[in-house]
Amino acid sequence: MAVNPVYHQSNTKLQQEAVWIEEAKEDAERFGPLYLKYHEQIFRYVYQRMDDRELAFDVTSQVFIKALSNLHKYEFRGVPFSSWLYRIAKSELYQAFRDRKARRTVNVESIHLFEMIEDIDDDDSMIHKKKLLKCISLLKEADLQLIELRYFEKRSYREIGEILEITENNAKVRAFRALERLKKQFLK
Repeated sequence: MAVNPVYHQSNTKLQQEAVWIEEAKEDAERFGPLYLKYHEQIFRYVYQRMDDRELAFDVTSQVFIKALSNLHKYEFRGVPFSSWLYRIAKSELYQAFRDRKARRTVNVESIHLFEMIEDIDDDDSMIHKKKLLKCISLLKEADLQLIELRYFEKRSYREIGEILEITENNAKVRAFRALERLKKQFLK
């Protein structure tokens, strides 16, 4: 599987990020580089799960407000800061669903669908694309999140484990099982 440079970082970038975090812990106004680096990513994550663009902006704002106010609790664990932001975003999404009865949706780019179809079946016809989209929309939230993190964002199992607060091995097993459920549904 190819590595997605949008989501993966070199040790140098991780160290730079650690410096930004420490600076932001001392002075909240130094949070800017982290916000600029991750705002779009977190917004896309939130927006892909709901139909309401304005609500997605609100939830994303809440993620960064919570991140900034709880930054003193953050501990570097060798994975990008975004892993912590995704955990906050997941929590804020669930809260938004409870508070506003927002609808869960699946917004998937076509390129990702074709990659998934290639993993499942050699034929990449429009029929298969529509069928796969329907199968993805039927997945449970946990399976959808695993498949999105692993196959759409091409995150490592270590990062997935950190985001979902599970072990790396558990992330591997759960992702494999989620993909197997998707394949079974697709091949019906």
